[in-house]
Formats: sequence, structure tokens, C-alpha cells
Amino acid sequence: MPDRAPQPVERELPTEESRDLIALVRDIVQREIAPRAAEEEDAGHFPREIFALLSESGLLGLPYDSGFGGGDQPYEVYLQVLEELAAARLTVGLGVSVHSLACHALAGYGTKEQKTDHLPAMLGGGLLGGYCLSEPSSGSDAASLRTRAVRDGDDWVITGTKAWITHGGVADFYTVLARTGGEGPRGITAFLVPGDAEGLSAAAPEKKMGMKGSPTAQLHFDGVRVPDARRIGDEGQGFAIALSALDSGRLGIAACAIGVAQAALDEAVAYAAGRQQFGRPIADFQGLRFMLADMATQIEAGRALYLAAARLRDAGRPFSREAAMAKLFCTDAAMRVTIDAVQVLGGYGYTSDFPAERYMREAKVLQIVEGTNQIQRMVIARHVVGPESR
Repeated sequence: MPDRAPQPVERELPTEESRDLIALVRDIVQREIAPRAAEEEDAGHFPREIFALLSESGLLGLPYDSGFGGGDQPYEVYLQVLEELAAARLTVGLGVSVHSLACHALAGYGTKEQKTDHLPAMLGGGLLGGYCLSEPSSGSDAASLRTRAVRDGDDWVITGTKAWITHGGVADFYTVLARTGGEGPRGITAFLVPGDAEGLSAAAPEKKMGMKGSPTAQLHFDGVRVPDARRIGDEGQGFAIALSALDSGRLGIAACAIGVAQAALDEAVAYAAGRQQFGRPIADFQGLRFMLADMATQIEAGRALYLAAARLRDAGRPFSREAAMAKLFCTDAAMRVTIDAVQVLGGYGYTSDFPAERYMREAKVLQIVEGTNQIQRMVIARHVVGPESR
């Protein structure tokens, strides 16, 4: 088959600095991430060395204040970086998104002293974060979480179990939501917990359909003692902090989904252009041409949607509805596009000799994480028609 290298996505970027940033990301992707992605995913290798490189390159704290080690980049730019990383390897793109989510609480709600003490290492000092909200019995109903933090003098003692934690067992710090008061969302408080805290342990990583290089595990808090200086925000403010973080995190998932979809389209186009049947490339057949056209259209629509939401966020305007829409549309589109990519490759698409099957397996989880797409529809409907009657 003749080689047909995918063309880089043409991006509208606001500054020369942001264009240089995308060029840097593409260079790292081509040299360090893409060549080993398939092999390392198959082996279940967690690329900690890549996250160290991204930190050294200033790519782990892009949307945060440069005064604390961040990159001062608007979300419009940060999300396009995520898309580039996820197109090369979702374990990396999603990992950067989760790290950013884990930094959100302290960056947005921490005191100046807390930010000075912790953010530089979190944003650019080589540390990697995890985000602890879900539990074995509270996923979509996150306000029913049962992990409890009890005040003991100047400390809090945390006991309970968190589930589905990306970077569980390998993160250097976790943003943890725990119950400090009564039932419901107003009884929840946020804490910054070191990854090596005494009494904190990780279960064996989950055995997953895809993203095998990204560890997802339960975390057990057995009387983990955390000083009050690591409490983020006021007591009882944790659930509001969590929802604020998730609005931004959903945009990260949307961007990652479009990255995976773009990679799948590139693979399908290259294969269709090179595969000969009936004396000509299969890309000449209308059935496949229309399929590829639909795939490309869904990707462009998804990219436009997540960027529109990001620009609202950058302007300081409400974007919760748009974030839910972007997460819903982009992840559903990624699922459709990757399924179609496997179909374009036919039998080869079902083998691990080509990356299409990996993209399809990875796309599925994006419809689930950071609020299932059913939850996104509930969020959107509340904005459109108001809250449900009781």
C-alpha cells in the first residue's frame, strides 16, 4: 500500500506563543509518544517518564497561573494540546486532563499560602495528581459518598474507599472529597492528600477493555491523617468545588475524544487510499467515501463545540451547559467514528496489527468517565427545561 501520512489538523490559535506550543507538543508526540504507544498499551506500561517530560516542558500546568508554575494558557489552547496528546495515546492525553482536574481545587479555592506551598510542585515540579470523588457505591450519585473525615485537633482523619481512580497507586497527590458533616452535598469537604500518606493504599489496578497503560484502582483510606492546612476551601464546600472542577474536566474529556476520533479517521483514510480491490483503491467507492465524509464532519462539529465552550470559560461566562453538551457529543462521536474506522479496515480493523481496534476500545470509556453521557443529558435538560418536578 502507498504511504499516505495524515495531515496535521489546521488549528486556529490566538497567539504566536500558542502556535509554538502546539509545534512543541507535536514534536514530543512524534519523537516520544506515538512510536511506542501501541506496544506500551499492549504491555500495560504506565509512561511515567512521559509525564516527567511533559512537566519539564511546561505542559502539565498550562491553564494555571504562571505565578505558581502554570502556563497562563487559555482553555481554548490547553484543550487543543490535550487533543494532540490523546490522538497519539489516550493514556497520556487523559492523564494530563486528570492531573489538571486534580490541581483545580487548590488553584481555584486554596489560600495564597496553600498555593505558594504546593502549586509549583504540582504544576511544574514533576508531580502527578489523581482525583478522588467516586466510590464503590456512589458514582453518578456522587453526593452520597461515604468516605468520612473526622476532625482530631489540628488534623483530619480520613477513612473510606474511593473507586475508579485514574493514577490510583502511582499519583504523588490526590484531591479527595470526604464527608465532614451530615448527609447530602453540603456535608462534603475537599482535602489535598499526599500519595505516600500513612494509611493510604491502592488495590490492584482494574483489568480494563482499553487504556491498559493507565492504572485505574480503588484507594483505601485507613485512618489517613491530614493536617487542617491541607483542607481546601471551607468545610462543606467540597461538593461545589467538585462540580466546578468537573465542568472543566468534561471539556478535557471532549478534547481527548476528538483526538481519538481524529486518529481513527487518519488511519481509515490512509488505509482506504492504499487498499486495492476490484482494480482500484477502496477510497474510490462511494459507500466508503460517504462514511469517511460523515466521520470527518462529526469530528469537525465536535471540535467546534468544545472550543466554543472553552471560549465561554475563558471569557468568564457560564459554560456548564456547553461543557455537558461538548462531553456528550464529542464522546458519542468518537464512539461512532472509531466503530466506522474498524469497518473501513474490514478484517484488518479487528486485529491488533492496526490501531483502529485500540481506538474503538478506548473511545468507549470516554462515554463513561467524568459523568456518564446519560448524566450529561440530565444536566443539559435541566438547563433547557428546568429541574425535574418532585
